Amino acid sequence: MKKYLSIITIIIIGLLLRLIFIDKPDGLWNDEYVSWQIAATPFFSGFFNAVKSQCHMPFYYLYLKFFMNILGQSDLMLRLTSVFAGILAVPVMYFLGKEKSEETGILCAGMTAVSSFLIYYSQEVRLYSILFLFSALTLLYTLKIIKNPTLKNLILCGLFNFMIIFTHTIGFVFVFFNLIFLSLNLYKKFKKAIIVFWLTIAGSTIVVSPLIIGILTTKSFSQWWGHFSISKIGFLFTDYFSPVLTNLTNAPDNFFYMQKLAFFMIVPSLIAIICIIKALIKNKLNQQLFLLAVFFISVLIIASLSGKLVFITKYSIEIYPILIFLACSGLSSFNNKLIKNVFIILYFLISFGYILIHPYSAPKMHRSEGHKIVADILKRMDLKPDDIILLEYYPHNKYEKYFDFSPYRILTINKGNFPEYMSENTDDIYKNGKKLYKAFFKTLKNSHFENLIKKDVFDNINEGQNVVIVILDSVSFYSPQKLYEIAQNDTIYDKEPLLFLVLSYIKNKTFIDLNEVLQLTRLERKGSWTVIKFTKLKKSQ
Repeated sequence: MKKYLSIITIIIIGLLLRLIFIDKPDGLWNDEYVSWQIAATPFFSGFFNAVKSQCHMPFYYLYLKFFMNILGQSDLMLRLTSVFAGILAVPVMYFLGKEKSEETGILCAGMTAVSSFLIYYSQEVRLYSILFLFSALTLLYTLKIIKNPTLKNLILCGLFNFMIIFTHTIGFVFVFFNLIFLSLNLYKKFKKAIIVFWLTIAGSTIVVSPLIIGILTTKSFSQWWGHFSISKIGFLFTDYFSPVLTNLTNAPDNFFYMQKLAFFMIVPSLIAIICIIKALIKNKLNQQLFLLAVFFISVLIIASLSGKLVFITKYSIEIYPILIFLACSGLSSFNNKLIKNVFIILYFLISFGYILIHPYSAPKMHRSEGHKIVADILKRMDLKPDDIILLEYYPHNKYEKYFDFSPYRILTINKGNFPEYMSENTDDIYKNGKKLYKAFFKTLKNSHFENLIKKDVFDNINEGQNVVIVILDSVSFYSPQKLYEIAQNDTIYDKEPLLFLVLSYIKNKTFIDLNEVLQLTRLERKGSWTVIKFTKLKKSQ
């Protein structure tokens, strides 16, 4: 028992850090809500169509559906499914590190247990906790095959590589580079088998080339809410190795965006980077692993620059076990015990202390875009049957877990139908939207928009009735003056994601138009939401 006391203690600490503050009062936010919606869809009545409507592969939704049938569908139970996968990853990382040494295994488990990034996603109803687990298992059996290429290790390695692909849409990129890594290390022993394998891969690629071309040429709205900047490379390391999480949705262009956090961001990240460099010195296997990570990140950068995705840390989570393994390998290889112990104490003290003390640490972070916030505010709005609720950005089915919309009339201006409100010309908004809407951003005048609001709202409301606007501030944060300034400067305008401009315009325009005709009777803000109530007063008032 003494032999396993350290790892048992680390597992318990990791579990406790993942359980504190897990019951988020704000409810599920959009991505989590999508996870729940798909998993809640009956298996033979639309489940696979629901999966196909999203960008990720089906395994996580099947995993979530399985646990929902056992634990129920409360937010807390949904989050516990991610805790389960997250805590399993701790002993897996221990065994991964043990491939080098016992000390490396303990360090890998410890770094995994206190990782703010992994704690955050262990409390999120999304695929990233289980994806990290599969990535860790893949790396474990990749190293085992290189040491001992048995049939068992080969099957398990193949299984976990497949599970990555079956979970994450871009997981195939990591698997591709991992297979190259394996082939390089096994080529001398299995030359013929590896040649046949890659010829098969090449043939399969030719067969599915129309699909690949389709993916590469498909237009995407991802760049509407983020763009790549060099700072995001820095944030990748601070997200992974410091307790400060920045690039969860969209990071600022300035790496030193908040000087008060610089110590907590830089010191543990610098320790990890030094240790990774130490692991790479005169170690060919570690160098190849690091190159695998570099190539994977390079593909994500290219995809981001070409508008196929936004460069967010979680999209690269497949390489996180590699980086932890390299950091802990380097740390355990320091001969100078003073340096080693100072690094260990500093790293874990900063990580653990920040988690427990700082009000914005990973387990304490609120889901400011949680949809329960909207439901709670709407319940306080004293609405009457047949009142109008105008939802900007999300349709009403993204709130139905928490609120019954059936007594009310619902209008939605969202990222799918906004072109119908912005202008009569709805062709190729991907390409022409910025050029087409620029004049609107400068003046706020738009007769087409005004006519539709008149038709949908003003012509359908009687005296004493209410109109409530639900606004997501995190995508519509520009004032009319700021919109004008951005539209006047071509350099800034070309860089700014269109989504923020359009949603800010819609927020400003609907508020101004409704405020001219109706009386503002209530306004409430919480988290990332603003809810405004207008009332059509009687003429005598």
